[in-house]
Amino acid sequence: MKRVFVDTSGWYAYARSDEPAHDSVREALELWEGRLVTTDFVFDETVTLARARLGSAHAERIGETLLDPGVVELVRLLPEDFEDAWSLFKKNKDKGWSFTDCSSFAVMRRLRLSGAVATDRHFKQAGFELI
Repeated sequence: MKRVFVDTSGWYAYARSDEPAHDSVREALELWEGRLVTTDFVFDETVTLARARLGSAHAERIGETLLDPGVVELVRLLPEDFEDAWSLFKKNKDKGWSFTDCSSFAVMRRLRLSGAVATDRHFKQAGFELI
């Protein structure tokens, strides 16, 4: 089965109808014929951002959706993912990648995922296709 990674920027754009990328992200997620994959670190970042900008009730709805295995495959970082992410973080000082970005890249490489639903350029900089 095909799988695509979804970043915090993708989840947030999907949740906010007033986000510039909302329509394109919504279309990408709703038309995807496969599994949506995200990580525990992206979960943390997404619900934290949603609580800060949208309020607790909205953050909880988003969190429950991301925790639903029928909707999302939630991948937990392994110790080797963490080490790979730290290495990427240190090596790519010039790119402005967050540690969460680097952890996503490490997991995507481990799972051999080539594409991501994201609105930032970091995934493309890291060699992944933006969906």
